[in-house]
Amino acid sequence: MSSRLPFTEPFRPTSEGAAWLASAGTYPRSTAAHWAERPAAPVVLPCGTAFDVVSAPAIFGRLMLDRLWGEGPGSGPVAEHRGRMLLFTAPGTARRLAALLDWEEWGGRTPVVPPLLCHGPGDAVTVPGSSPTAPAAGPGSRPESRWLVAPDTRHPWLPGPEVVLWAAVRAARAAASSAVRISIFPPADQDAKVYDVSRRR
Repeated sequence: MSSRLPFTEPFRPTSEGAAWLASAGTYPRSTAAHWAERPAAPVVLPCGTAFDVVSAPAIFGRLMLDRLWGEGPGSGPVAEHRGRMLLFTAPGTARRLAALLDWEEWGGRTPVVPPLLCHGPGDAVTVPGSSPTAPAAGPGSRPESRWLVAPDTRHPWLPGPEVVLWAAVRAARAAASSAVRISIFPPADQDAKVYDVSRRR
């Protein structure tokens, strides 16, 4: 896998990354067999063991991702599903982040920060397939489920609650600034946003 990933293109996990995802399930071999037969099919996986997931609205999630890659340590795997950005985080992040958001008074008490959904033990999320899907509505459209930063190892680096909180606070400040103009639907001929994966901690 290239060490530089265009943000606007769908990517697929490596075989090791797919194995890591499958390890989150109760029956990893069944998940791997399912992807072998239907590599583009999304799969529902439980949270709390291999990873937690923080889900944000797409635009705010993009701002968080820009902060993580532009000013911070990078991110772990990131997916987009039905208009939500899914940031894969270290196990235990969901519970701790929810507490930190309430303590910092960022947990929905201000219109600048949309509610972040924290998925941990007992929760499950739908993750994209192990192979990119073709857009269903023709050229220029986006698939319903896709990887933005695909897992590429059996032991990916995953941010913890403090890192995610840091990104959320800075994304909120960026969203509140009238100087910020961001589009998640750039023209087709615009250069792709690139994140240097080698910078991840």
